[in-house]
Amino acid sequence: MAGYLLKNCAAVIVNEGKGPTVQRNVDILTNGRAVQAIGEDLGQSELPVGTIAQDAAGWFVYPGLVNTHHHFFQCFVRNRADLDWTKLSVIEWLDRIYPVFSRLNEDCFYHASLTAMAELIKHGCTTAFDHQYCFPRHAGKRLIDRQFEAAERLGMRFHAGRGGNTLPKSKGSTIPDQMLETTDEFIGDCARLIDSYHDASPFSMRQVVVAPCQPVNCYRETFVQSVALARDRGVQMHTHVGEGESPVMAARHGMRTVDYLAELGFAGPDAFYAHCWELTHDELRKMAASGTGVSHCPEPVYLVGAEVTDIPAMAAFGLRVGLGCDGAASNDNSNLMHCLHSAYMLQCLAASTRLHPVPPPVDFLGYATTGGAALLGRSDIGRLAPGMAADLFAIDTRRMDYVGTRHDPLSLMAKVGIGMPTDLTMINGRIVWQKGEFAGLDEARLFAEAEAALSTVEF
Repeated sequence: MAGYLLKNCAAVIVNEGKGPTVQRNVDILTNGRAVQAIGEDLGQSELPVGTIAQDAAGWFVYPGLVNTHHHFFQCFVRNRADLDWTKLSVIEWLDRIYPVFSRLNEDCFYHASLTAMAELIKHGCTTAFDHQYCFPRHAGKRLIDRQFEAAERLGMRFHAGRGGNTLPKSKGSTIPDQMLETTDEFIGDCARLIDSYHDASPFSMRQVVVAPCQPVNCYRETFVQSVALARDRGVQMHTHVGEGESPVMAARHGMRTVDYLAELGFAGPDAFYAHCWELTHDELRKMAASGTGVSHCPEPVYLVGAEVTDIPAMAAFGLRVGLGCDGAASNDNSNLMHCLHSAYMLQCLAASTRLHPVPPPVDFLGYATTGGAALLGRSDIGRLAPGMAADLFAIDTRRMDYVGTRHDPLSLMAKVGIGMPTDLTMINGRIVWQKGEFAGLDEARLFAEAEAALSTVEF
């Protein structure tokens, strides 16, 4: 693989393990999959054979963003007023939306994944975790296999969360029968996917996470066996927590979700939960003590109408925090850069109701980079420094949009927001998006294929 020399970058966000700093008017040299050097006049010395030089004047270069919670398949139910959930509880809304999800076929899952990943890449995301918990019986079991196929087509670094639901509606879940699996089916397919795709080596492009959908929609044994499999195979665990279900769990099991999962062992440095907006400070402290992480998804807050997630408390208690887009059913875009801005602005909105101060804007960049990498158990991505994966994106700031903002690249995304696609996105040392085009792909064709797949489903 060729390396690249990005020459005379206006600013590079560098992090050698002690926090982000800004280096001005420097070059970035990549060699294969890794960053080789960051500094001045790197082109003056002998470069590796095949290095391609690019003028990066005016560019702000950031580490690639890491998305830690999504539901790609939901891209096919975007912008639908008939599925608006603003007047429903989360549980009521799930009862309404799951029958729609159950109609999707295998091609829908593949093209929806392409759609979500393409939008993520355009907006600086280089690693994506997807929580794929929807397995309609007619669609078969190779849905995540097709997601890995889509990720390879685009050049995306992909962590697949193999989700599933095992509790029937007759016992209190929200899941239609045609989307149910047995615990043995779920665990068996998790094991198959780990054996087939999971790569724990440095710069891995494919990993698998054991991710039962949510405790309220699964049998206890599903989570017990998930813990056993994940710990045996050395993979991460993930589920939904604290998005309205805790009172249901308390009525059903005599304890709220956080304590329930801790009792089952589904907690610790190898586990992270999505959402957590309804959790008490005591529950957040317990999670911090166990090392359990949180994927904060800010934009669903707009639609749910519930309280704003208490990120200041999480930061004060030392919780590990990453950012996620969430699925398009509760966030109609797949733009993690936009979520970063929303996350900060929502905390500012709620600041007067908090016991702890809003973290500074730079911390929100950290949640979307190093924080996300840590949730996924990765030490090779999430920051720019020699030896790290060459995952980055660049914004040409020589535009009217950035007048008066260029003095502080660290706060730019959180405070100002970036309202356009990147000028370049590089993943694992390969440029996958530049000058409005995907490398080696025809976006018009991708669009037409996805629209055709969507048209085969009646909603």
